[in-house]
Amino acid sequence: MARLNVKPTRMELASLKERLELSTRGHKLLKDKQDELMRRFIILIKKNNNLRDEVEAELIESMKEFVVAKSLINESFIEELFVGTETNVELSIQEKNVMSVIVPEMNFNVKEAEVSSDVQYGYLNSSSEMDDAIERIEDVLPKLLELSEIEKTCQLMADEIEKTRRRVNALEYRMIPQLQETIRYIQMKLEENERSAIVRMMKVKDMGQST
Repeated sequence: MARLNVKPTRMELASLKERLELSTRGHKLLKDKQDELMRRFIILIKKNNNLRDEVEAELIESMKEFVVAKSLINESFIEELFVGTETNVELSIQEKNVMSVIVPEMNFNVKEAEVSSDVQYGYLNSSSEMDDAIERIEDVLPKLLELSEIEKTCQLMADEIEKTRRRVNALEYRMIPQLQETIRYIQMKLEENERSAIVRMMKVKDMGQST
């Protein structure tokens, strides 16, 4: 490991020791952060996978019900059933801080005025099967929103984990070893200078005694 290009002085040695202490402390804090991010990330990934499987299964079943219900209604009535159907959904996205990662917190609200009745189309040409299919699809919406929130959080946390990993590695494999190597070098040079100074003093003393 190449050492830093500094002068071997006691002042520089003190400064490098302080930098080493700060770097070591920073490395520990970042490593702890990385470990905690990984722990939370793994929990979220498991939750994401389970929720995705659940949502996909419910969507498949609800679409099957919709196809069956559609087959029981005259094709000419299908468009008429939904032409007047209108539901306004308000989506609000807040932000929260998770281990210095800003992640979204999503909430949606279906306006009461538009959902005062279960389904807003003509009942004469509809069927209970169609009503059930539509209701089941609507019931999946909250889980879809939660799934999108979790997936976005996982993406942001994965990015932060990678950034933290790079910083941990930079400290662990480059900065800290460089500081340690430079400190050893300066200590060695200072010891050599002290020994040389002692030798010179002894020679001067010997020369004074011989005269």
